[in-house]
This record gives sequence, structure tokens and C-alpha cells, in this order.
Amino acid sequence: MPPSDDFAEFYAATFRPLTAQLHAYTGDHAEAQDMVQEAFCRAYSHWGKISGYDDPAAWVRRVAWNMAISRWRRTRRFLNFHRDLAAEPLAGPNGNRIDLAHALAQLPPQQRQAVVLHYLADLPVRDVAEFMGAAEGTVKSWLHRARTTLGVQLGLDEQEVNHA
Repeated sequence: MPPSDDFAEFYAATFRPLTAQLHAYTGDHAEAQDMVQEAFCRAYSHWGKISGYDDPAAWVRRVAWNMAISRWRRTRRFLNFHRDLAAEPLAGPNGNRIDLAHALAQLPPQQRQAVVLHYLADLPVRDVAEFMGAAEGTVKSWLHRARTTLGVQLGLDEQEVNHA
């Protein structure tokens, strides 16, 4: 029997059982098929030697399992690396954040910018004025008007608005 016929019979007899084993290990049938197929490709290129082994299927099985273990290690290493680099998840928007974002969007652009720079970026009025190219008194006026408007839109009483 020619070597290629011998390999074809070997392949036909062992492909399914090896795929089932790797599928049980990986949980992914297509991935298991790919690894077993690759192992058979490697076996075919050395079939003259491997066909003389007592159990050629053991060689193919070892190659396929080594590939599965290597993929699992690479995936685990990638996930660990990704987890270490990933930023902490941010809290999703809640009702207050959505209301605030909507209220800010209603402000005139200069008031909105002044509020964001002063209250969110925590810049002093002097720095906000310098950044915006306006007088400090103008920025204070924008902030006062913005607080008043935001208070009305958010349903805050006058004491809560003035406390901010």
C-alpha cells in the first residue's frame, strides 16, 4: 500500500476521536478541528518516520494537545495582560448624571465652559478667566447665572444653589 493511502486510512480512523477529545478540552469544536488538522499536517510531512511508531495516533494526539495547551496559555496571558491594562469600569449614567448633563447642555456656551472648568476641572476663578480670556468678574457673573439656571432646571432650592 502506498504511504499516502496508509496515511489516508490513519487519518480517517483517528481524526474524529482526536477532534472529540480536543473539543471536550477547548469547548470549541471548530478550534479543536483546526488543531487536530494542523497536527495531522505535521504528521503527514514526517509520515515516513511517524508511521513506524508503535502508536502514530499518540504522536498526533500529543502535537494537538500541545497546541491546545499553548493556545490556552497565550489566551490566559493575553487576558491577564489586558486585565492589568484595562481601566477601572466607570459607573454608568444614573438619573442625576443624566439630568445634570441635560441641564448643562441648556446653558449658554460661556457659562457651560466656566462651570465645567471651575467645578469639574477644579480651576480657581482666576485660572478660568485666564483660560477663557475674560475678566474675573465676568467669570464670576457667568458662574452665578449658571448656578441659578442649573438650580431651577434641577429643582434645587435657593440655599442649595448658593451653597455650591
